[in-house]
Amino acid sequence: MLNRYYGAFDTERRSGAGDDTDYRTPFQIDRDRVLHTPTFRRLQNKTQVFWSGEYDFYRTRLTHSLEVAQIGKSISYWLRSRPDGHLGEDFFIDPDLVEAICLSHDLGHPPFGHAGERTLNYLLRGHGGFEGNAQTLRLLTERIFSAKRSGMDPTRAFLDGVLKYKSLWTELGGQPEHHFIYDNQQQYLNWAMGGIDFPTDLTPGSVRDSFKSIECQVMDWADDTAYSLNDLSDSVRAGFLNIEKIEAWAEKQGEATGEATPLGDLMRAIRRKRVDPFVGKRIGKYIQSTRLETDVNFLSATTNRYRYRLAIDDSVKAESRLFKRLAFEVVFLSPQLKQLEHKGSRMLRHLWEVLGERYISQGTIDGQDFQLLPADTAAEIAAAPDEATRARLVCDFLSGMTDGYAARTYKRLFTPDFGSIGDLIG
Repeated sequence: MLNRYYGAFDTERRSGAGDDTDYRTPFQIDRDRVLHTPTFRRLQNKTQVFWSGEYDFYRTRLTHSLEVAQIGKSISYWLRSRPDGHLGEDFFIDPDLVEAICLSHDLGHPPFGHAGERTLNYLLRGHGGFEGNAQTLRLLTERIFSAKRSGMDPTRAFLDGVLKYKSLWTELGGQPEHHFIYDNQQQYLNWAMGGIDFPTDLTPGSVRDSFKSIECQVMDWADDTAYSLNDLSDSVRAGFLNIEKIEAWAEKQGEATGEATPLGDLMRAIRRKRVDPFVGKRIGKYIQSTRLETDVNFLSATTNRYRYRLAIDDSVKAESRLFKRLAFEVVFLSPQLKQLEHKGSRMLRHLWEVLGERYISQGTIDGQDFQLLPADTAAEIAAAPDEATRARLVCDFLSGMTDGYAARTYKRLFTPDFGSIGDLIG
């Protein structure tokens, strides 16, 4: 079906290659390339909230990404179906594009969740930092899919859709905690923007980061929906969230828990053992709380992707923020999870130290030339032109690890009675 919403500007690939001979649309190709990369499959063993592998029913980065993709596509269909909307049968937000963006949004996240991300950012503080979204951009443009390490050659609409943040590391004053892209990614940002400079009022930081394509906004709300609702379900199942803890937190925060309030509805669902139906109904509500509003900005005349912004009902946004606060303060800050985060952070730090000594500084360990990395990874690092590039490649290796692979590698290197010559190290 012809879709007038997108033009050649949106479907152009960075290489200039065309998709005319393929039976799929350019955005279906983007989605398929993501789905069939090992980087995507590794998300099945990366932490979402609880460590992957502890129990089969907890969400991982993979199941979270699949849920975000389903929600994102549903938002696309909902916006197209609204009789009071701006879209139509031949003018609509492409659900395949949204799906590709949602499936990709966490590709760059390292093992051990946000604790792993913070640890790598600290360890890379002298080499341009580490950020999960920036790493996703690096994977898509330079690392995955191609055997030549040249990335998957994404379309402009797809690449722009994963750009939640558009400020460079140095633009934020050096060593920012999060929400940046790497300095050498300026070229990809420029290409995504069609070579048009940001207006002076879009200053680096939160102001510029709020300037997102409509597909990126859909992904963002789908991610918030999954984060604020699905993570509640896992927290209840794991015993971290119960009626007593919710009541105590609500009393401390001055939040209502009566009938027909969000917390009251949640507690009622817990009592009736109907948390999953509660979450499912709420997801539908969050999807149908969205609508499009027209926008005028420096790209709105170039592409329809910036002609609209996603508006969300205030009451639903407030409820989402409430549930996220509840999960963060009651579950994510619990000593049990913080202890696991500390352990994951410590493992990454020790792996960085030994790999840095051997491969970044290009020294020996105890006077010996130990080969600690797979041969192709070690060869690529050895051929790197400078220390900063070597550090980034070591970081690529660590951030690409699953939780289990990182833990096994740590034990193989530092635990005397663990490991054998038959272990897989690739």
